[in-house]
Amino acid sequence: MAQYRVLIDANDEKGIVHKVSTVFYNFDLNILSNNEFVDKENNKFFMRSVVDGDVDLDSLSTALIKVLPQKSTLKIVAPKKKNIIIMATKEMHALGDILIRHEAGELEANILCVISNYDILESLVSKFDIPFITISHENLERAEHEAKIIDCINAFEDVEYIVLAKYMRILNPSFVEAFENKIINIHHSFLPAFIGANPYKQAYNRGVKIIGATAHFVNNNLDEGPIIAQEVVHVNHAYGWRDMQRLGKDVEKIVLSQALKLALENRIFIHANKTVIF
Repeated sequence: MAQYRVLIDANDEKGIVHKVSTVFYNFDLNILSNNEFVDKENNKFFMRSVVDGDVDLDSLSTALIKVLPQKSTLKIVAPKKKNIIIMATKEMHALGDILIRHEAGELEANILCVISNYDILESLVSKFDIPFITISHENLERAEHEAKIIDCINAFEDVEYIVLAKYMRILNPSFVEAFENKIINIHHSFLPAFIGANPYKQAYNRGVKIIGATAHFVNNNLDEGPIIAQEVVHVNHAYGWRDMQRLGKDVEKIVLSQALKLALENRIFIHANKTVIF
């Protein structure tokens, strides 16, 4: 018996849950879990249902579209491992955490490769039998370098997500547009505070009492893409900025892996630069 995730993004109207549930019943599907949310300000309805049963997906999709409001978005996906590519620079904590979780079977992912502009992390990645591809940025314009990365990514089939595990280069708009809503980044700050370089030193100078990390989708506004996950830890006056940095790295790797897991399990809806997470 197969299991499916039914994802609905629609304009809100009365009776949607009842209508969708009736379709499931008519197709003899069992509802294993169901989550819905109404954004009243924007009159938007979001729903994620997990069902199981033997069903023709085209027929199910047609029946659901008939009962949903016009211009609804409907996706029906079977749980399976999604193809991802990781990009990194020199730091290993975020990358290493994902590699370990992947090795332990905690992520619904096939890591196709790790791409870096340096070869520093190759020895780490090789321990997990995952291809490591170095695409150096030296003596190249940023656009030239990114074109090489895009060619590399496009050489793989069905890449669902690109994970920036401390990839420390700003991406051009053309790169972001090529993979819209597919690039997940970890930012070493509790956004929107302390954007840009060395946020821990900024936080230290400001005398903050908490520091954190933010995982978000990348758009063409620096560090302002839809937020997926955030976490904080408490600090005090005795912490130097390097102490904060060490704590922050622990938070970064956990938050990035959490965000990736949510994406792989189809738990994220994006609307108006915000996310709905089930």
